[in-house]
Parts: sequence; C-alpha cells; structure tokens
Amino acid sequence: MRLRYFAGAADAAGRDEQQVTGPITLGELRASLSAEHGPEFADVLGRCSLLVDGVRGADDVLVADSATVDVLPPFAGG
Repeated sequence: MRLRYFAGAADAAGRDEQQVTGPITLGELRASLSAEHGPEFADVLGRCSLLVDGVRGADDVLVADSATVDVLPPFAGG
C-alpha cells in the first residue's frame, strides 16, 4: 500500500511517502509504523487521522495492498 505523510507526520517520519505490504489493519499499521519510526513519530501518529482511499478508518479496518493511506495530523485553520 502507498502511505502518504502530511505536515508534522512527514517531518516526524523523515519522508513524504513509503510503501507497506498489506493487507494489514490500521491498528497493526499504527503499531508497525511507531516501531519503525520511533517515539517522536509514535507521539505524532497518536494524534493523526488515517484515511484509506479518502475515507477515515478505525483501527480494525483491513487495508488492502492496493490502497492509499493518508496520515493526517490535526490542522489549525481559520
């Protein structure tokens, strides 16, 4: 699957994108990414929404290998 990191998530991961092999649940993906990128990223990821092909998903959602997952931290707006 294609992961796209935005804003603070990209900064913490040190990249804008990466490939991950699926299928995997979003909860398993969160745990795997936290272990891979370390505690700073895990802290940011804990505040992020994960969108699977544009739809926000819960941790039990199974993500297909062909999906795109966007990692979106909270944004301030006005």
